Amino acid sequence: MSDIDMTASISATRHSRASVVTASTDSVAFLEPVRPSDSVCLESFVTWTGRSSMEVFVKVTAEDLRSGERRIAATAFLTFVAVDDGGRPMQVPPVLPESDEERKLNESGDERAEHRRMHRAQSQEMAKYLTTSRPW
Repeated sequence: MSDIDMTASISATRHSRASVVTASTDSVAFLEPVRPSDSVCLESFVTWTGRSSMEVFVKVTAEDLRSGERRIAATAFLTFVAVDDGGRPMQVPPVLPESDEERKLNESGDERAEHRRMHRAQSQEMAKYLTTSRPW
C-alpha cells in the first residue's frame, strides 16, 4: 500500500509540478496473488483532474521470473491535491490522455469523482457520531 501511494504521488507531482497531498485512497483491488518468485512493477498516471485535485490510477503487474508470465495483480485509484508553498490548494492542468487505456480511464473520471464526493459526505456525517475519548 505504501508503494502504491508513493508511486501515485510521483505521477501527481509530475503532472502538477507542485507539492501534493494524498486526499484519499479511493479503491484498491487485489486481483491476483504475488508470489515470492515474482517481480513486481508499479505503473501510475493521472487519469482525471478537477480544479486542484488529481485522480491517479496505479497498475501493479506481477511477472513470474522463470516463465515470464505477466498478470495484473492489483489496481488502485487515489486522489491527490496540489498545494502551493503556503499549503493552499492550487489549480492543476487538465489531463491529455494519449493511449486507449488512458482515454478509457479519463472518460469515466467524472463518475468516479461524483462517487468520491458522495462517499466523503457520508464519511463526514458518520464522523459526527465518532468520539475521540479513550475507552480504556
